[in-house]
Amino acid sequence: MVKNDELVLGPFQGPIACTRISFGKGVCGAAWKEKKIILVPNVDEFPGHIACSSETKSELVVPIIKDGQVILVLDVDSDKLNDFDSIDSFFLERLAIRVSQFC
Repeated sequence: MVKNDELVLGPFQGPIACTRISFGKGVCGAAWKEKKIILVPNVDEFPGHIACSSETKSELVVPIIKDGQVILVLDVDSDKLNDFDSIDSFFLERLAIRVSQFC
């Protein structure tokens, strides 16, 4: 969730990762700053990627926006390269819209 100028780790599944990320930093911070979904087939090729887990190979980050502001970010990681596609983006975006209605 967004608190002041940081993303703060909330509910998660998997090994503990970064607990705080600054605005515009890494994939999550970039999705927050740009207010758009970012799909990264290979995290090693993303400029400024923050390696919170050495196991992450690909990532899909979906900002959840309410009243024009990002209120939280959904970050889905995979230990496989190119593990997400436009179908994943489409449905996670729909989920983000629904979640924003309840926040």
